[in-house]
Amino acid sequence: MPDDDGLLSSLRYLFADFLDEQDTTPPGLPGGLPDSVSSVASDGISLLMDYQGVGYATLYIERLQRFTGRVDISPAMLTEIARLLGTRMAYQDAIRIAQSKLAQFDQTGVRSVEIVKLRFDELVDALPAVAAEPVLTVLGRLGWLHKQVSIPFSTASRWGIRRLKLEAWLRRWRMFSIRYGEERVWVERWLHMIARCLAKQPQSVPAVIQTASMVQGYGDAYRQGLADWHTIIDTLAKPVFDGALPLADLAGAIAEARAAAMPDPRQASLKRTIAQIRARALGTAANAAG
Repeated sequence: MPDDDGLLSSLRYLFADFLDEQDTTPPGLPGGLPDSVSSVASDGISLLMDYQGVGYATLYIERLQRFTGRVDISPAMLTEIARLLGTRMAYQDAIRIAQSKLAQFDQTGVRSVEIVKLRFDELVDALPAVAAEPVLTVLGRLGWLHKQVSIPFSTASRWGIRRLKLEAWLRRWRMFSIRYGEERVWVERWLHMIARCLAKQPQSVPAVIQTASMVQGYGDAYRQGLADWHTIIDTLAKPVFDGALPLADLAGAIAEARAAAMPDPRQASLKRTIAQIRARALGTAANAAG
């Protein structure tokens, strides 16, 4: 599970972003980074400054620093951590889609309408928890939590642009939202799994790092990727790190499991493949012991 330091860091930068939006000085990079990592980390800072603000970009650097200067982390691995961490921290919610649409209009001047299918729970989760929770309760009773709705993100009219600006302004409240709380827990757990893999099976670290690419986008695809990620971590990676599953090649097992993941809420193919992987590993260990 994520450690207390990760929670405290997230809370500290949450309130920093909300209370002090006047500071626009980006955080500095950690010292001694290879050039390839510095370039990617600089891009991450720029992305998260635009996405949320100084405090959030600073949280990105603090998370990245957990792996800087370590002899067991290669420049290639650190580069991928920096890249995927920035991408995941800039998760796609309705606020981000509005921000991106406005930025596109500002850069090109081209007026357009983009129809995005979002789930009701996804729309409401972007609100502060105190406002979102009663709405989610009602939606749950109606059976509409997972129902998709088509939302126009438009710069084709003055009204559309005003609405986008209002939605983008809600970034001020993003870090008080239910969705942010869920994302914080997920990112911290991913980083924790990387750290555990470094200690328990270092040859498989690149595969664990790359699992972050399973979780992206929005709507049903996002929820499916997140569910698949947790299943792979809970039934393969964590048992290996806990010493409960004698799996010598975790990286190969993760690759096999990811190849079996389908857009199926029941996860039938994925769970069947994982069961086979576990049975092989336990059978091999039993034979060796016998």
